[in-house]
Amino acid sequence: IGKEKTHINIVVIGHVGLGRSTATGHLIYKCGGIDKGTIEKFEKEAAKMGKGSFNNYCMTIIDAPGHRGFITNMITGTSQADRAVLIVAAGVGEFKAGISKNGQTREHALPAYTLGVKQLIVGVNRMDSTEPPHSQKRHKEIVKEVSTYVKKIGYNPDTVAFVPVSGWNGDNMLEPSADMPWFKGWKVTCKDGNASGTTLLKALDCILPPTRPADKPLHVRLQDVYKIVVVLVLSLWANLLKALSEALPGNSVGFSVKSVFVKDVCCVSVAGDSKNDPPLEAAGFTAQVIILNHPGQISAGLPHSSHCPQKFAALKERIHHCSEKKLEGGPKFLKSGDAAIVDMVPGKPRCVESFSDYPPLGRFAVCDMRQTIAVGVIKAVDKKAVGAGKVSKSAQKYQKAK
Repeated sequence: IGKEKTHINIVVIGHVGLGRSTATGHLIYKCGGIDKGTIEKFEKEAAKMGKGSFNNYCMTIIDAPGHRGFITNMITGTSQADRAVLIVAAGVGEFKAGISKNGQTREHALPAYTLGVKQLIVGVNRMDSTEPPHSQKRHKEIVKEVSTYVKKIGYNPDTVAFVPVSGWNGDNMLEPSADMPWFKGWKVTCKDGNASGTTLLKALDCILPPTRPADKPLHVRLQDVYKIVVVLVLSLWANLLKALSEALPGNSVGFSVKSVFVKDVCCVSVAGDSKNDPPLEAAGFTAQVIILNHPGQISAGLPHSSHCPQKFAALKERIHHCSEKKLEGGPKFLKSGDAAIVDMVPGKPRCVESFSDYPPLGRFAVCDMRQTIAVGVIKAVDKKAVGAGKVSKSAQKYQKAK
């Protein structure tokens, strides 16, 4: 883990079949993230790698699946991200498919904003397939339509860089394309002033670094568990882990532990400092949610699942999804497109935190019927008392041994 550069997680989202993975892979390859030997060995396989080299940051690229059936996986990737790159296609039919009511361009952009990913870059891909190829007119049409949509979601179009690219040919990836001399570059407004450039790489390098809570008590979320010895793969969201090396918030690291059985930990577990604001089981929490897809109505008491069963305990108020202005107090039900403040109760033991304290631990998705029903951020948590949660047999055995 390099200490000299800030680590940033970038999620690449967009409709299925629009060249998202091709563009991502080409960018990583051009940045030297895949050596020539590996390319030659696996050139017939879609080898996926997640590391690239940038001037200002060390970046992890998360290629979120675009197929509707894998929307839950997309939510998982987005919940780990600091910034997002939305890929749209320049072709008329392809663009319409993604931006349509059931397209994944819409279904990906809205959860990204709701889950707290506030900085967005739009890659207008397949510029080589327009009529005529590399059409400036077509690029302007897409910028206008996508700007209108992302503004409705909550993004400020003035802060979004639109870069015309070709994931297949590498146009405007690292260097300006000779096939698009009309493109004079993108310009965005940000807190630190204005930024500009002509390539996707420059747009990524100009994003504002996230604020990492390194001064807060240690909290790490487990991503995977291996049975060789209990090796926990986790995302670090606050403070530092120090051993032979150092892991900073936002890094994904692995470590082994003793006196813990594999069955006692899973990918939704959270570890932390037992003596300083330890992670505790949530009895319930208040959240701001937006309903994405539901065939009917959601009322108080309706159970769903967010990796584990949950219940909408109370619908407190319906709000505007951008301004958060109160529209209705105590609504009887919620439907697709509604944003609201609700009280929720987990059906199984779960550790969550407020978004303001630990952002990645304060995001969640509500899934049912093999699709994402809602996404949200947690405003406040009602935690159970220390020791009130279940103590595993391995933990009991370890305490006795001490």
